[in-house]
Amino acid sequence: MLGAIIGDIVGSRFEFDNYKAKDFDFFSPNCCPTDDSIMTFAVGKAILETKKNGSDLNQNAIKYMHEIGRNYPTCGYGGGFFHWMFSNDPKPYNSYGNGAAMRVSAAGNAADSLNDAIQLSKKVTEVTHNHPEGIKGAEATAVAIYLAKIGKTKKEISQYIRDNYYKIDYTIDSIRDIYYFNETCQETVPVALQAFFESTSYEDAIRNAISIGGDSDTMAAICGGVAEAFYGIPKNLRTEGISFLDKRLKSLLKEFEAKFPPKIL
Repeated sequence: MLGAIIGDIVGSRFEFDNYKAKDFDFFSPNCCPTDDSIMTFAVGKAILETKKNGSDLNQNAIKYMHEIGRNYPTCGYGGGFFHWMFSNDPKPYNSYGNGAAMRVSAAGNAADSLNDAIQLSKKVTEVTHNHPEGIKGAEATAVAIYLAKIGKTKKEISQYIRDNYYKIDYTIDSIRDIYYFNETCQETVPVALQAFFESTSYEDAIRNAISIGGDSDTMAAICGGVAEAFYGIPKNLRTEGISFLDKRLKSLLKEFEAKFPPKIL
């Protein structure tokens, strides 16, 4: 889960000021956790508090997105999600935005099986992003994380994603110059996953994702969740990334990692 959060933090300063190269300072005083991180924590908490059979996960996803998310009203929520966040009667709104995928890493981390990853991602997603492309984007991300977690190779993960979710027939270098800002799952999730497939380390994966441009914090969050599960995060990056979190968020991270220990280099 922290892999997605660090990706968001590193990418935060590039979201509206893209840098289409990999030679940037990884962290900066201008970095901060955005809505990607806040909702990642909310989904993680919802999964922690859910019954083993998952029967209350929809309800818990709404509960903790509201309870945690309302403490950060200026963290960058989109218009539709902001309305949902502060509604007293929140309903899904047929979104296929990439918010579905940016927040779902905990589902892949917590899953006991491929089907479990699919079901967890669906339940935490459909409370807002109930469009088929929203469900698909979240599912593909959670599945990639689960497959990485259980030791599948990048080739195996890539083939599974291509066979079941997205036809990725490009390299990062081939699209970097023409890629533009986009907030849909179908135009960000496969690109973020390709950034992971071409990476050599956790840090390199984040640098790949940001170098593409576009919605940089979300691209790096999606990519970072998979990269953490595959590579682990170096201790120095963990320490510096965590330093950007407030006391509440640090406590949520500690609680989640106590049950689902991360891979640390």
